[in-house]
Amino acid sequence: MRIVFVVFGVLVLLAGTVFALQGAGYIPGSFMSNNPPWIWIGSITAIVGLAILAFGIRSSRAVKHA
Repeated sequence: MRIVFVVFGVLVLLAGTVFALQGAGYIPGSFMSNNPPWIWIGSITAIVGLAILAFGIRSSRAVKHA
């Protein structure tokens, strides 16, 4: 189950990064390009993905020590 958190966390982190980069205009070709609200939405999404990833990594370490 913990691998699911790690994989999901990585996917959410990548999606958030892409959203933020599109909002900043670094990745063109989308309705999100050069649209500042997407920088914030992407940043928050990336932070949530990082938290999920950290939870998945931390949970797997706790199980190994038990």
